[in-house]
Amino acid sequence: MTGADKFTNAQVVVLAGGVGGAKLTTGLAAIIPPENLTIVVNTGDDFVHCGLTICPDLDTVTYNLAQIHNVETGWGRHNESWRAISTAAELGGPDWFRLGDLDLGTHLARTHALEQGQSLTAVTRQITSHLGIQHTILPMCDQPAPTIIATDDGDLPFQTWFVRHRWQPTANHIKLPDDARANAQLINTLQKADIIILAPSNPFVSIDPILNVYPIRSLIMDVPQAVIAVSPIINGQAVKGPAAKLMADKGLPVTSAAIADYYQDLLDGFVYDQQDSNLTFANPDLATLATQTLMTDSTSRQQLAREVMQFAQQWL
Repeated sequence: MTGADKFTNAQVVVLAGGVGGAKLTTGLAAIIPPENLTIVVNTGDDFVHCGLTICPDLDTVTYNLAQIHNVETGWGRHNESWRAISTAAELGGPDWFRLGDLDLGTHLARTHALEQGQSLTAVTRQITSHLGIQHTILPMCDQPAPTIIATDDGDLPFQTWFVRHRWQPTANHIKLPDDARANAQLINTLQKADIIILAPSNPFVSIDPILNVYPIRSLIMDVPQAVIAVSPIINGQAVKGPAAKLMADKGLPVTSAAIADYYQDLLDGFVYDQQDSNLTFANPDLATLATQTLMTDSTSRQQLAREVMQFAQQWL
């Protein structure tokens, strides 16, 4: 089998959440056929707001793949307006979580379908199909599985901590549910995987919630030929979001080496930025690749995706 054949035929599953995860998934989707790539997305961020079921990570990945995302923020939709949420605020409603007018359409459609008895997996398939997305996007589970941040001020739902309090309260502990279960479609997908990629998403509030869903972690440890993680840390900083702060809250050094060590029981390979090429890793047997990991446009997204896939081929 040639390298090209391996690249084309491998069944790839990427675990993702947030803007970094969405960027890499668009790069992977540009170079991997739809039948060979499945994107599993964190739903620990999901919550009900103004009566609507909001799935921030699912929407960020979906909007990016559909190329209708806000290029400045990475999340939300382009050409957005804010008349509905502004009106709600004028009438005394909450506006701390900004819902754009176009974005509201997604939440309305999702909430209606869920109330009609459809699963979140089925609703996601319906939304992505209407947006012309050919690759499969799966929520990590169909039932609510909220991430809770334990702080000195009490337990905060993730979006309250992240958006309303701008992720400033110290995260003493991240609480994940103990009853989250993957559905049969996701389990079957993982059982057939050749390569699993942990996207450059926040390990603690984007990837851990996925791994916490039974039996995802055990399947990842047992089934695929290669498990590769891409670091969200570059030169001691998170590209976006609270990963660096959460590492500091946990007493971890803010380095890619610490990320690799955090994932070490899962990994065959680890990809990190070339700015950190002088790092020393705790596991001397871990295969590593230092390259350009900052994704600023479609070209750099696809380039990183190709390098990750080429790196993974050594295990196929």
